[in-house]
Amino acid sequence: MSEFSGPEAPPLARAHRIAVFTGDLSFSVRKGIAQIDNGLPGLTWLIVVHCPPKKALQLVRNQWRNLRRNGWRWIPYQLGDIWQRLLTRQGSSAGQRAPGHEFSLAALRQNPRLRLHEVADIHAPEALKAVREFAPDLGLSLAAPILRRPLFSIPRIGTVNLHKGKVPEYRGMPPAFWEFWNDEQQIGCTVHWVDDRLDTGAVAAQTLVPRDKHSTVRGMQLALDEIGIDLMARAVSQILAGELQAQPQAQHGKTHRKPTLAQIAALNGKMSGHAPPDRPLSKRLLKASLSIGAHAVYRTGLHRALGARITVLLYHRVSDSVRDNLTVGIEQFERQMALLRRHCKLLTIEEVLECGTIPQSKKPLVCVTFDDGYLDNYLNAVPILLRHQIPSAFFVSTGIVSTTQRFPHDIRRGNPPIANMEWDHLRAMRGHGFTIGSHTVNHIDCACESESTVWSELIQSRDDLRRELALGDVILGYPYGGRQHMTPQRLDLVKQAGYAGCLSAYGTSNVGTIDRFDVRRRGIHWEFSDRAFLYECMGLQ
Repeated sequence: MSEFSGPEAPPLARAHRIAVFTGDLSFSVRKGIAQIDNGLPGLTWLIVVHCPPKKALQLVRNQWRNLRRNGWRWIPYQLGDIWQRLLTRQGSSAGQRAPGHEFSLAALRQNPRLRLHEVADIHAPEALKAVREFAPDLGLSLAAPILRRPLFSIPRIGTVNLHKGKVPEYRGMPPAFWEFWNDEQQIGCTVHWVDDRLDTGAVAAQTLVPRDKHSTVRGMQLALDEIGIDLMARAVSQILAGELQAQPQAQHGKTHRKPTLAQIAALNGKMSGHAPPDRPLSKRLLKASLSIGAHAVYRTGLHRALGARITVLLYHRVSDSVRDNLTVGIEQFERQMALLRRHCKLLTIEEVLECGTIPQSKKPLVCVTFDDGYLDNYLNAVPILLRHQIPSAFFVSTGIVSTTQRFPHDIRRGNPPIANMEWDHLRAMRGHGFTIGSHTVNHIDCACESESTVWSELIQSRDDLRRELALGDVILGYPYGGRQHMTPQRLDLVKQAGYAGCLSAYGTSNVGTIDRFDVRRRGIHWEFSDRAFLYECMGLQ
């Protein structure tokens, strides 16, 4: 996924008016608006939302049409969709201080320079009148229905559309699917001017995204969301500054439509051959049974008899380039964060340290953390954390930040070079409300190194974080994280250096009380099914 800092644009000669045409104020649409607004101060916005009423007869017709097109697969698909919608409604809500709250619908409504205008028909006379009265300089089509000329021609400069595909080869929908169907190794993302046909207007900006070895359609769609936000923000900046030269599209190309469920099943079957092998069926069934049983324990309140507990999860990498015991996939991580938001009560690491006696909770208490400081944390994990408003802590080796230096465990494994985060990435993350902590300077084994080396690493890492990020209290997640990698003597040094807490990584949950200098974490990697992941979050074993 791409970076999400605002575009660098020259000061605007005057305040501009932007009209957004959309049918879905999804996270990526809201975040895209916020990024443009933050990058180009003084803009005034009109957001026109297409909200057609859902009449019973039309719903029946749509269901019949889809049943004829998709066959028997439509029935279980619809039942699953209804079930997921019910679960989503029952999910826990995030507070106003959670990372990502600035991209929420509530935050959008609170912007004094932005007006939301919901209409039953985006092309109706009253909608067109509202847009004309607003007199926009530029129109943006973001997850909008197909726009007609009476609407898209109103903005003075015109209207541009964000299309998550390469044109002219992949017009239409949905993002990434048909590229995967055709075994493309690069996926396009395009900003183009809207004209009278679908996705045929002149190209304002375009980029290509490489497909990783283990990429999935959903994982690529998440990446395209972020890349599209950046691409549109830069295009808008250049358009308003009069610096953008559009390129007409080639006459050839193809317009794609939504795949059938049979085509989706066929692609899934095709891609399963490239996926890492599943664990034996017996083990998967056992994990599923344990997860279901753990759910029952919480639903019936029996967990109170087992003692209050907090589970601190530990991640290292979120990437589709490899599958190993330090990595989860992008789509997998997004599913896991959705499960946390739905089923668990989420804590910051500061709240964990302040607990003392762990309180009882109707839902499992969970905290999310990351170790090391890989760039994919910023590119892939952070946007998903913001999407689901998940508080998280990142423990980084400060001597490896902003360098090409490799972690010792990657060298031992023979891994290819993996990019690290830079200090600017960490500053941006800190600005979103994430916690940044220490993982020493050079990812040392605190139990094996000399006392003077450990002391030097603790002091320098602490001071690096205070200097670069203006931190006060600093928390340590010690490298390797096993019992054998931290001794009582070295832990005394951690306390003497003024650290606010210390986290290990040798499994189990924290039960009854929190020892702020012995906070235990459970490692998560690609082999966890959703059921197994939830079982870990329950912390009952």
